[in-house]
Amino acid sequence: GEIGQSPKILFYVASRGHHADIGGTAPGSMTPLATTVDEEGVLFDNFRIVDRGRFREKELETLLTDHPYPARNPHQNIADLKAQIAANEKGVAELRKMVAHFGLDVVEAYMGHVQDNAAESVRRVLERLPDSSVYEYPTDTGQVIKVKISVDRKKREATVDFTGTSPVMKNNFNAPEPVARAAVLYVFRVMVEDMIPMNAGCLRPINIIIPEGCMLKPAYPAAVVAGNVETSQHVTNALFGAMGAMANAQGTMNNLTFGNKQYQ
Repeated sequence: GEIGQSPKILFYVASRGHHADIGGTAPGSMTPLATTVDEEGVLFDNFRIVDRGRFREKELETLLTDHPYPARNPHQNIADLKAQIAANEKGVAELRKMVAHFGLDVVEAYMGHVQDNAAESVRRVLERLPDSSVYEYPTDTGQVIKVKISVDRKKREATVDFTGTSPVMKNNFNAPEPVARAAVLYVFRVMVEDMIPMNAGCLRPINIIIPEGCMLKPAYPAAVVAGNVETSQHVTNALFGAMGAMANAQGTMNNLTFGNKQYQ
């Protein structure tokens, strides 16, 4: 950009890590008994981990330990986070290498092509779906996930509407909205029978409606750990059911957590 302007952000890199323990009432941070998110461990709320090139280790350690149920092995968490930052740095280096080799215009164009192709692939899936379908999925907690898929033939778009889904309850089967969105993304990607990379283009033709206060859109301090590993599977089952694509799976990720103060 010009002098005085902020630099334009071209790309984001990210790395996702599964940390063995982030505190909470049980080793592994996956207690089935939690009714608030604090019982599931330390919540990072937009914490800046690197500031102008400085890794904020002391502040990070405070965040991990100054908590009603602190992380059991904060030094391991810190080492893992450093590894994730290193992975991101590798991503930055590879992107720069790609841009240097092909040119920014070519890289950006192909990133666009990948997403355009994904969007078109999902639009072709919509052609195979009925105009409208509804599915109700009862869960073991007595909650219900309800979904309606409506296809707009003219626009070649679909609306996935979770209106009617049970409200947040005092358990930890509440799934954060990104989990529900990821389940929608996963299902439509599965329905595409071509070899395409997972990317945001898949959701371009999909309008997702998740009502405030339902179990798929909880707010702090709702507990959410089973939302990730159980409710996510319920949502995929409900979506495949609405599409008439396949019978329900068991609706769980079959997680087993064990450990103590020393081992997680």
